[in-house]
Amino acid sequence: MAEYRINDLAEASGVSVRNIRVYQDRGLLPPPTIRGRAGWYSDQHLVRLNLISRMLERGYTFATISELLHAAHHGMRVEQILRGSPKGGRFRNFKRAATITITELRKTLNASDRSIALSQKLGLLAKDGAHYAIRNPELLEGAEILVKSGIDIDVLLDRWVRVQEDLEDVATSFVSIITDKYFDENLPDLGEAGVSEMADLIQTVRPMAHEIVETTFRKALDEQISKAIGQAATYFDAATADDEPDTATLGSTSDQPGPGYETTDIGTLNTDTGR
Repeated sequence: MAEYRINDLAEASGVSVRNIRVYQDRGLLPPPTIRGRAGWYSDQHLVRLNLISRMLERGYTFATISELLHAAHHGMRVEQILRGSPKGGRFRNFKRAATITITELRKTLNASDRSIALSQKLGLLAKDGAHYAIRNPELLEGAEILVKSGIDIDVLLDRWVRVQEDLEDVATSFVSIITDKYFDENLPDLGEAGVSEMADLIQTVRPMAHEIVETTFRKALDEQISKAIGQAATYFDAATADDEPDTATLGSTSDQPGPGYETTDIGTLNTDTGR
């Protein structure tokens, strides 16, 4: 796979360095891979840039392109985008400015140097001078809600790292459906028709894999939420049981009539006075 420095990417795509940075700030282009002090772009960045250029030529706005690229990334269809209602969270307002200050990060998320660095590694944030470009406003909004509820931001980010590693294995598993069949010593002899068929199959695997993972995860998440609610109910049941009076003490000697009294069918009778 070819790799490019930003100047090389600009030359290969016909997009200026300045516009490449603008697309990154707007969340249209993923950040480069950082090795040492250099950022490296891949063929996927080049393909994305060419697509953005074609969409801009057709009159699409940055907002529309962002929605369509996000939908394509998650295997969504156009009607699924149109079904969603627009939201106006404050981090989505930040997206218009494309950046957030480190002071705001520390204030809203209790972000430490570690959590900020991990957010950059995960692609949630990208350094932009003295600020940070926001890659996923929805995630930042959800993170803020969790932090306000007492959840440590590092807990969320560490879970993200774990999920990312697990999903890399899942992605490898799906891609191997194709590579196990085609990638052998006969690959160079496939010919144009064979390569075309393989490419079509890979395109078929992508949305299918999205659907399988999303459906399976949704079901697993629902099951875990139900289980968590069930566990919570046991604590409430235990607390309720502790508040109930002990039936073993009911009818004890403290509840019995004193000397000189006897219990009858109509109440307690004083044996001396008859009342």
